Amino acid sequence: MSSIKFDYPVKEITYKEINDRKLKFYIFEPETALENKPVLLFFIGGSFKKDPVSPARFQHQAHYFASKGILSICVDYRNGKDEGFSPIQAICDVKSAVRWVRENASNLGVNPNELVVCGSSAGSYIAVSSIMFDELNDDNDNLKINHIPNALIIFAGGMDAVDIMTRRYPELIDKATEISPLHQVKKCLPPTLWLCGDSERDYEQNKTFVKRMNEQGNDISFYEYEGGEHGFFHYGRHENKYYHETLTEMENFLKLKGYI
Repeated sequence: MSSIKFDYPVKEITYKEINDRKLKFYIFEPETALENKPVLLFFIGGSFKKDPVSPARFQHQAHYFASKGILSICVDYRNGKDEGFSPIQAICDVKSAVRWVRENASNLGVNPNELVVCGSSAGSYIAVSSIMFDELNDDNDNLKINHIPNALIIFAGGMDAVDIMTRRYPELIDKATEISPLHQVKKCLPPTLWLCGDSERDYEQNKTFVKRMNEQGNDISFYEYEGGEHGFFHYGRHENKYYHETLTEMENFLKLKGYI
């Protein structure tokens, strides 16, 4: 029985083991048993804390997109509760998750070339970093399997690793610039939807990063929401106004990709 509680039925699969730690997928399966489905991986934020946010925080989005025919997965990854945790471990876990899905695509019934990653807050940082920094990999990963998703959805996150490491992981400050998306702008991201409230603590930083990345040739669509604070899009906030608005924007983005 899972210690992580969901309001909907989920299927659990372990995608990675580190010593005694089993990292799991919590899978929301479409009702129709179609083969070659798109797949959407959710990486929640709030994971750098000692009391991390549950992967179930994205369950309502996952449930909705499963109803649209997309295999949707809430991903557990290493976090601040794990002994000796470093954000670099979480970045590697994103890559491992993408590679595991692609390697097991036939068993999952998904199209490995219609794989979408969605992250929020810290989940956004590790999702973007997993794409930008090729050198970060776990030893047991099969590096022949592509770790870049076909599309990316971001709910505002800190892209300045110098700031993140100064506040939370001073032991990584010497490496911070190397693993800071804001300091390593380049063309590398797949088509990306970026959703950000204008009351978000890193609002200006997000706007600056997206602008610089688009100037380098990335294809990022930036949408901002008036009065939206950090986590504004979560189910249960603002009488679900922003939850529904961002859900619609995500659906439109996935329709444009041909995944719905």
